[in-house]
Amino acid sequence: MNIISPTSSTPPPNPSTPGNGGGNGLPSVGSSGQLSNNSSTNSGQPSNSANNTPVSRERIAVWITELLSSSTREAALMELSRKREKVSDLAVLLWNSFGSVAVLLYEVISVYPYITPPTLTAQQSNRVCNALALLQCIASHPETRTLFIQANVPLFLYPFLNTKSSTRPFEYLRLTSLGVIGALVKTDETEVINFLLTTEIIPLSLRIMQSGSELSKTVATFILQKILADDSGLNYICQTFDRFSHVAMVLGRMVLQQQREPSGRLLKHIIRCYLRLSDNPRAREALRSCLPDCLKDHTFDIVLKDDQSTKKWLSQLILNLEAPPTNNSQQQQQPSTSILSQQAQPASPLGMG
Repeated sequence: MNIISPTSSTPPPNPSTPGNGGGNGLPSVGSSGQLSNNSSTNSGQPSNSANNTPVSRERIAVWITELLSSSTREAALMELSRKREKVSDLAVLLWNSFGSVAVLLYEVISVYPYITPPTLTAQQSNRVCNALALLQCIASHPETRTLFIQANVPLFLYPFLNTKSSTRPFEYLRLTSLGVIGALVKTDETEVINFLLTTEIIPLSLRIMQSGSELSKTVATFILQKILADDSGLNYICQTFDRFSHVAMVLGRMVLQQQREPSGRLLKHIIRCYLRLSDNPRAREALRSCLPDCLKDHTFDIVLKDDQSTKKWLSQLILNLEAPPTNNSQQQQQPSTSILSQQAQPASPLGMG
């Protein structure tokens, strides 16, 4: 666990799901602020030995109780956040403990006034990120995940995702908030995707994909990838010209940026988004004309030289776009239904129909 002090530049709680760092999972963040392949990697941090020390159930119960008191809450948030990966049922304990979730939500909304104008301090960011880490714990657990979305808890995080300040407190706040959403979509559950489709998560993710840090862009693109992986998510994005064009435009800009500042991890998620879009006949037809040329040549050969999976996905994407339309897809490409010919639908405040 990484903790920010008012004068520290160390990132807040890791916005990745416990134990994940594999090629297909949610990107993890190490103590240096760089992507890592192990969500528990915090080399050089003096807190590591303390984090690995077993903690008693009684101690956990005391910390949960201390959440209810304003005088002990900050320390309890920090300790529970640091130990959350060592207590397998912490999410269940938090959800079923009197007032605990209400306290976590209070910590979230208490910093709303510091969003506009952007006056959030590092200490405030650290405290709310500890609360967000515990909410991510609840979002990750199979026994509490459904209850989490039924209570609309993710909506409380959206004001953080909508911030634009590039200062470290705000960047860590966005990154940790993205980690909560990433923990939800990581399980590939249609129920989660259907919930998110009723919210503004897609335009919020697209905004961060354009203007966030590399870490934030990577997690936001991972979220979009997971939404697209579900049939309901793919159909939703390809349903109107406005939705598809917004996604395609952002992905295209990101690819061009990759030419200047390449990141293999981020490029992998971009390519997987394109590949999944190509599974939709109408989107595939549109991509034939709007896929960036640098994905069709050898521009990224060096970046992907050690990533066989991503090279395979890119090759499959090119094959999908080169394949002639099937009779079924030709029927779906009638002017009245084609993505290319649809009139833009009224956009939401964040730019999605």
